[in-house]
Amino acid sequence: MSRNLIVSSTEFSQDELIPVKYTADGEGANPPLTIDDIPQKTQYMALIMEDPDAPKGTFTHWVLWDMPAANSIGENTNPGVSGLNSLGKMGYTPPNPPATTGQHRYYFHIYALDNGLDLAPGSDRAALEKAMKGHIMASGTLMARYGRVPEHADH
Repeated sequence: MSRNLIVSSTEFSQDELIPVKYTADGEGANPPLTIDDIPQKTQYMALIMEDPDAPKGTFTHWVLWDMPAANSIGENTNPGVSGLNSLGKMGYTPPNPPATTGQHRYYFHIYALDNGLDLAPGSDRAALEKAMKGHIMASGTLMARYGRVPEHADH
């Protein structure tokens, strides 16, 4: 049975707004993340960032694996092997929700793994999830929000 990782950020807390800097309206840098309670025998870590509120269904923003078992991911870094996001690109795709859909939720899922994964760079989220089965020692999630106000809104 896996245990819980504690995932946080110095830039926002659980259920708070993601600062503009980390979105398509700002610099588009990935936010720094901190991971605590990593099991001692963790070999590598993986990350999936998703937006389940996207108009066409869940949008995967960031896929990483074979990250060092470390307590942090720095701002604007890519510390592991990159997979394809929902745009078919590798790396972090910042939040960019349509103004008409209100605030979206963004989940940063972190996984502590007992070994490295035999996945080629550019593999997709489904391949990562399949490869992680049976290797997850712990996992944790940080959820934050971001949205635009329509220009014609009354408030």
